[in-house]
Amino acid sequence: MKLLVTGAQGQVGHEIVALAAQRDIHLTALGRNDLDITAPQAVQGALETHRPDLVINAAAYTAVDLAESQPEAAFAVNRDGARHLASACAAIGLPLIHLSTDYIFDGRQSTPYREADPPAPLGRYGVSKWEGEEAVRALLPRHLIIRVSWVFGMHGKNFVKTILRLARERESLAVVDDQTGGPTAADDIARMLLDVAEKALQPGFSDWGTYHYQGTPAVTWHAFAHVIVAAARQRIELPVREIRPIPTAQFPTPAQRPANSRLDCQRIHDRLGIPMPEWRPAVQALILKLLD
Repeated sequence: MKLLVTGAQGQVGHEIVALAAQRDIHLTALGRNDLDITAPQAVQGALETHRPDLVINAAAYTAVDLAESQPEAAFAVNRDGARHLASACAAIGLPLIHLSTDYIFDGRQSTPYREADPPAPLGRYGVSKWEGEEAVRALLPRHLIIRVSWVFGMHGKNFVKTILRLARERESLAVVDDQTGGPTAADDIARMLLDVAEKALQPGFSDWGTYHYQGTPAVTWHAFAHVIVAAARQRIELPVREIRPIPTAQFPTPAQRPANSRLDCQRIHDRLGIPMPEWRPAVQALILKLLD
């Protein structure tokens, strides 16, 4: 199996590179400095040069709030970059696995979102990701779009690292308690992507389309923060004494977030044999690494 991954320096990209090395997979890992996916000729040249069996697009503009004031940057990567990759893959007959997000939904329904539920992104980041999905669908029949949520890991900025830092600095934290989702470890996502890539390259594979993947069980940001602090307390003393629940209205941000980010992951389980991962053990493992 010969793979090419974009966004190799991101949260998920880092983990794909590490796991591929463990599995002895032939992987071409391209970070932002190696390949600018907003440049169509560069994308086409990279795929023609490396000639992988399959491409995984883990590159994304993920600054959700900044996208409100810098939409051009978000759309250049999340929409146009996805389009360029899909077009280049179509030109030389390659399948593409493309990562997307729960932010394509508005979070107003009461049940977990299924793949066919109508999109209604609340901010420009979500719109850019949805339009990227649509570009992939329009240009490349052999695609797998996989939506993930609340990603955390060793690399880059994420909620686990932020809460750990604040818990070491403050006695009181205030965390939103009216948004619910499924935290998902970056290394679990990487493992899933390599497993799915292997399945997609098997002769006769036909289960192309859109899938959901996230950690279980569903939790609020406030409850998630409690788990993070409790895990850290097993290793070190922390000054934090309380984690107060607050409504989203008391924590305004430039971009709105979905109140319900729960994704129904039954389809990826039934069709591809991929189970939902439990996020608590991943938090424990990450805390150990961060405090080592």
